[in-house]
Amino acid sequence: MPLALYVDWKNLYKRPATPKERLRGEEPITQFGRMCAKLGIELIAVNSPQAKGRVERIHGTHQDRLVKKLRRKEITTHQQVNVFLENEYLPEHNRRFVRPPAKPEDYHRRAPQAATLDRIFRLQSPRTIYNDWVVRYDNRFFQLQRRSRHYAPAHSQVAVCEGRYGNITIEYRGRALDWREIPAPAKPCVPAIQAGREGVKKLRLLTTKRKWAPAADHPWRQAARRAAEQKATREAAAPPGRILGTTRRWLISGRFFTYKFVAHPIACLWLT
Repeated sequence: MPLALYVDWKNLYKRPATPKERLRGEEPITQFGRMCAKLGIELIAVNSPQAKGRVERIHGTHQDRLVKKLRRKEITTHQQVNVFLENEYLPEHNRRFVRPPAKPEDYHRRAPQAATLDRIFRLQSPRTIYNDWVVRYDNRFFQLQRRSRHYAPAHSQVAVCEGRYGNITIEYRGRALDWREIPAPAKPCVPAIQAGREGVKKLRLLTTKRKWAPAADHPWRQAARRAAEQKATREAAAPPGRILGTTRRWLISGRFFTYKFVAHPIACLWLT
């Protein structure tokens, strides 16, 4: 197992931080970066064009030659690919392109056990527990089982881990939780209605949400009530035929003139 990997700035290895991560001061990490961090492998992202070109060339070499050789040998399964890589492809590639190292020391470490690798090499996604202790992941619903002291509370964050063979594990603070998969909740059914224009109107009434309106004694209505009372008081104090706020229009010499009664009973506001 190596101490570090020399990679390029791909989202698989490194990614920019989201606005929430920048506010919290968290370092962005990918699935691959999380696996390497647990193994103690440092990811060194290249910055110079020369280093990026070297990485892209070696990737292009493997993607071009390996795919053609697999197709020619009619290899289609993961097990066959692993056997071919260990017995044929890698020995031939190293024999042709190997270069002596600058120092003879070997800094590789011993790999962990298979059980430890299975716990590391898996996809881990955070999820929130619903009020009914249900976790949704990849359009699947998992009902958490009740336990005495290790029952995760609602609205808490759990980690849904998916292994390479599709096995699912749900963990809360590093502890695995018991769960069972349940079917998706049924969608609310709309009662059958007759076709036609009347049926469309009924369907809109059923599906449209009712708008909320404040009650008659709600505080929001007090300002409008006071404004209506003040307007009624001004209209009662105005002379007959002179209602404040009304407008009149006159045609004089081919032009329309508009005036509006204001606070003073004999004053008017001329608008052309």
